Amino acid sequence: MLIHVKIKPDSKEDKIVEKNETSFIVYVKEPAEDNRANKRLIELMAEKFNIIKSKIKIVTGHHAPSKILDIVE
Repeated sequence: MLIHVKIKPDSKEDKIVEKNETSFIVYVKEPAEDNRANKRLIELMAEKFNIIKSKIKIVTGHHAPSKILDIVE
């Protein structure tokens, strides 16, 4: 399943806002450096979908705030 995510690094809290079934805004405390925000994004999405982190891959947007994630269930 492909989902669209807009990530907001350096936020006050970690939270996920669901816009619809396949679109999310994710706020993470981690800064957008050394891949820390992306790693936290994957951790949060794994918790949300109740799957292990290795089942989530960033398809596009590794260095951009707008990303597409592939989730294998």
